Amino acid sequence: MKNTFFALFLFLNLTAFAQKPCEIDNDIKDSLGTYKSTKQYIVFERSFAGNSTDIFFALSSNNGVLGLETQILQRSQDFIKALCYDANSKIYLQLNNGKIVTLFYPGTETCGNLLRDEKSGNNRITSATFYFTKENFEDLKTSPVTFMRIKFAGEVIDYPFRTAFVSELDQKVYEPETYFIDYLKCLDN
Repeated sequence: MKNTFFALFLFLNLTAFAQKPCEIDNDIKDSLGTYKSTKQYIVFERSFAGNSTDIFFALSSNNGVLGLETQILQRSQDFIKALCYDANSKIYLQLNNGKIVTLFYPGTETCGNLLRDEKSGNNRITSATFYFTKENFEDLKTSPVTFMRIKFAGEVIDYPFRTAFVSELDQKVYEPETYFIDYLKCLDN
């Protein structure tokens, strides 16, 4: 009986500490520079009363500048209010160790695109790339993210991160709290 518990304990520990494989979406090197990005990963999903919101992350390195590509997908049968980014937009990531990492949006104002699907549903896709400062992402390599706050052009919205969830989109398990721990290593040069 002790051997069974020991084997189970060992298996669970090995599984818990196993490294995730790097899934690279783009790896481009040419005369203009280098660009590398990871595949999109779902970090937030909410579905309630016919409305849903999904947030996807992908890490990117553009000539050595580390960025976080975000995509917010909103779906509803009703009209979807635009979430706009402007020069003051930021993402705040609260870490389990109590620190907060701030990412900056250097782009121009954008409110995404509103699209209709084949069932006459509304879909709004809002994409942007936020950038880290050189000093502010080291803690992300070791501490889980528990909470995200996005400062849009006209409002602030909070998104709690779950330890793990099964996505309604593709039925896969996602672990948003450890996203940066698992994938920042993929862009180390």
